[in-house]
Amino acid sequence: MARFIKNRSKAKGQAPGSLIFIGDQKMEKPIIQLIQYDSKDLVEKEIETIEEAYKTIKPGKVTWINIYGIHDTVLIEKLGKLFDFPPLLLEDILNTDIRPTYEDGEHYDAFILKMLHQIPNETEISAEQVTLILGENYVLTIQERRGDVFTPVRERIRNSKGRVRLNNSDYLIYTLLDTIADNYTLLIEEIGLKVEDIDDRIFQNQDDQIIEDIYTYKTELNFLRKAIRPVKDLMIHLLKSENTYFQVDNIKYLQDLNDLIIQSADAIELYYSLISDQLNIYNTRVSNRMNEVMKVLTIFASIFIPLTFLAGIYGMNFKYIPELDFKYSYLIFWIVVLLIGGGLIIYFRRKKWL
Repeated sequence: MARFIKNRSKAKGQAPGSLIFIGDQKMEKPIIQLIQYDSKDLVEKEIETIEEAYKTIKPGKVTWINIYGIHDTVLIEKLGKLFDFPPLLLEDILNTDIRPTYEDGEHYDAFILKMLHQIPNETEISAEQVTLILGENYVLTIQERRGDVFTPVRERIRNSKGRVRLNNSDYLIYTLLDTIADNYTLLIEEIGLKVEDIDDRIFQNQDDQIIEDIYTYKTELNFLRKAIRPVKDLMIHLLKSENTYFQVDNIKYLQDLNDLIIQSADAIELYYSLISDQLNIYNTRVSNRMNEVMKVLTIFASIFIPLTFLAGIYGMNFKYIPELDFKYSYLIFWIVVLLIGGGLIIYFRRKKWL
């Protein structure tokens, strides 16, 4: 299964705005969860239909509707009719391979981005598309599956901790975006520590696991880059928007969020550059090691070439070779061999070739 791009064959030839799910179905049946609160009261429950969830929205309260499972095109179509979302937005919600984006509609702000998860006991990072929509008195989140990074936000709402219970829906969606961005930072930090650890390993040994780890981390950094780098453009679009549902008092939080996204993107580029340098250093060390081996072999071959020449001459089968009849020929031969071999070794050492 491809991680970097999804199969779009089902959408081939379809008209813009067609509701076609692109991705892998991760739940058997969608689940709708409702959290509604103000500074004093809190209601949390699961709801059977999106129509019922829509009817709960009321002024003076923040209504957070969380839908797990986006493969149900009928549900997404009903969602669009109830909340008056354009078909192109619904098409983007169903496309789990879409680039992270922001849309400032007439009566909503829509964010589509990736929620990242670390697979337990593995290096591989998985991505889940999440859509966040801010409207009058409501926040709508649509995810591929149950389980997310929003648990701390839910706990803050339940325990009335922080500002979330005292603010409107725009502060809630900021908090959700901030939680996603914080998770980006944690994942980058984890993989960054592993990348930095490779530096020491490169100079300590030359095992095959190092090159395997380098390619693994480089792939994961590319995956992070694909998911996080477009969020920088998303934040720029949001901060420049004049039709946003964010109140003026909460814009300062968006600036802080923008700084966090920039920091995450810069960290990815830094670690990607670092691991590329590590790959070059590793290959250079392997080449240097091979060159050292070849140099030693070449030196030994150079020593034995004249010795082989002498042995070849006196190993010929001519009947008359004058030196063969001399009493000390064998001793003289070895003296000459040792002088030539020793002289070459001394010469190579003086040249610092050996």
